[in-house]
Amino acid sequence: MAQADTDVSVPDDMPYRDRRMTLAAHLVELRKRLMIAAAALVVGMVVAFLITDPVIAVLTHPIELIAERRGDDFAQLNFDSVTAGFDMRMRIAFAIGLLLSAPVWLWQVWAFIMPGLTRKEVRYTVGFLGAAIPLFFAGCYVGLLILPHVIELMASFVPDAGAQFYKYDYYYDFVLKFLLVLGVAFVSPVFLIALNLAGILTGKAIMKGWRVAVVVATAFAAISTPAADITSMLLLAGILIVLYVLSGLLALLFDRRKRKKNPELFADA
Repeated sequence: MAQADTDVSVPDDMPYRDRRMTLAAHLVELRKRLMIAAAALVVGMVVAFLITDPVIAVLTHPIELIAERRGDDFAQLNFDSVTAGFDMRMRIAFAIGLLLSAPVWLWQVWAFIMPGLTRKEVRYTVGFLGAAIPLFFAGCYVGLLILPHVIELMASFVPDAGAQFYKYDYYYDFVLKFLLVLGVAFVSPVFLIALNLAGILTGKAIMKGWRVAVVVATAFAAISTPAADITSMLLLAGILIVLYVLSGLLALLFDRRKRKKNPELFADA
């Protein structure tokens, strides 16, 4: 049995835990953690399957608004096969079950890779996840708020004599991808910080690109929100710009700390 480490001044580049394992032992551990993660996912899907009705009600609310605006029933979610309703509920159950079981399977992934990380990498990873997860869910929430406006805008191009039937799988994929795009957009500043910590991008370079960031954020907000809803567009663009500026300011602080520790690395800056 290995002796406990009594040195309190362990370098940051040393492994977090000195653990020698054979390939077979790694595979056994990986299989065990995958089974635990899969079991948690199944439990999460079972729980999520029981609440699919209110979720479907939220997802189809934009379609109901379109039907009310048109004053007819020519806007409906279309289930074009015998198993279509069950298939959609399974899709929803998988997505929600994945979120519900995230604490379990994220911990299993973390526990498997943590022994190979240095203490500095562990701190960076914890900080990255601590910032990325709430920002991702915040982006998804904003996506839910503006989703009805986006679908209404697209439906406005349908002629009054036409019927707007949304195929269930296409509609679900559109909503899911839309929410994922908004979630990733909110997490993008965290990736900028990661690039800065890795020495790939300086804080000064991030701040210099503010004009491009404003244009991209405004264009993204204009595409994601209807043209008539200026308030939603400005709100979304403002949030993205503020997140970008905050990431640049944090990167400048990190560069300042690096400069104090290693001034030779910034001699040409």
